[in-house]
Amino acid sequence: MRYCKRCVLPDTKPGIVIDEYGICNVCRHVEAKKTIDWKKRDLELREICKSIKDKNGHGYDCIVPVSGGKDSIYQVHAMKNIYGLRVLAVNISAHIHTVEGILNLNSMIENLDVDFIKVAVRPSTHRKIRRMALIKVGNPNFAEHRIVFSAVARAALFYNVPLVVWGEDIAVEFGGNVDKISEPGSAEDMINNDLFREIGFEELIGDEINQNELFFYKNPEKSVVKKANIKSIYLGHYHWWDGTKNYEVAKKYGFIPRKEGPLSGNYIDYDNIDERLCEIHLWLKFIKLGFWRPTDHVCYKIWNGYMEREEAVEIVNRLQYDFPTEYFQDFLDFHDLKEDEFWDIAEKWRNKEIFHKVNNEWRLKTELI
Repeated sequence: MRYCKRCVLPDTKPGIVIDEYGICNVCRHVEAKKTIDWKKRDLELREICKSIKDKNGHGYDCIVPVSGGKDSIYQVHAMKNIYGLRVLAVNISAHIHTVEGILNLNSMIENLDVDFIKVAVRPSTHRKIRRMALIKVGNPNFAEHRIVFSAVARAALFYNVPLVVWGEDIAVEFGGNVDKISEPGSAEDMINNDLFREIGFEELIGDEINQNELFFYKNPEKSVVKKANIKSIYLGHYHWWDGTKNYEVAKKYGFIPRKEGPLSGNYIDYDNIDERLCEIHLWLKFIKLGFWRPTDHVCYKIWNGYMEREEAVEIVNRLQYDFPTEYFQDFLDFHDLKEDEFWDIAEKWRNKEIFHKVNNEWRLKTELI
């Protein structure tokens, strides 16, 4: 396990390569982004928007998928107020909301004054899929990632909306795929992405769930989307993506951080605060890959020039072993799990190549320095 000498990402993250100088490919990607002509990118997006407005008549110009988080609020703001599009905001309903999540979503609708629809899938089906994904691949949020891509595509088809605007391309921004920086910011393949490649969706569910329960978990045929001429893009291709600046914009529309401060293991209090089931999913990344929320948070700060590595190292070492207890009981209850059942499942996913026990506690073999 090696850590980048510029940020603190480990090479255990899939797609991360650390070069002969000790620098990871995400940091190299950040270097490459500084050479991009962002004014030109902005003009390219304005041309896309103009073309849509010229052709689209009286319907919605674009869909923005929204959680009520800082980034999706920024996306709605940008597409409505900067680019002048008629926005339909589409939300995939959380199964256990936080108070802040509800307030932020309502503030976005009211203060940005946009039409809004919510897709809510039946809890029994969602519970079964999340539980299967937890047991089989250690990724309970498999279910959410399936729904968000499929349901948004189906909404675009149903309402005949020509453009879907996503935020950042995680594979590029947090995976460091430098080769993609000169490509158009297309998200066309997102509809067919299987984010967790350990197992396909059909293989995961087998014949345990009735097919008529899975409409929103199954992507529409790519040919159908293509025939409808629906374009999907990443706003992060046209704007330098900066979560801290997005947060400042979101606050102008009523966004509030978590009232009790950061969750255990978190450095910031305004990221992924809309629902209660995700945090354990994110913690599972730690026992599999050796990093989770504190590393994510400080790396973004480093890449955007808000933090030096020395401070980041201290923060990660202080927070990374904290378990997110705040919503743990909610997680257990939703998945019909007892606590000992959860720990039996979780420990099956612990990567013992990078962890060992010290004084009867699990610790990473390679210290971040």
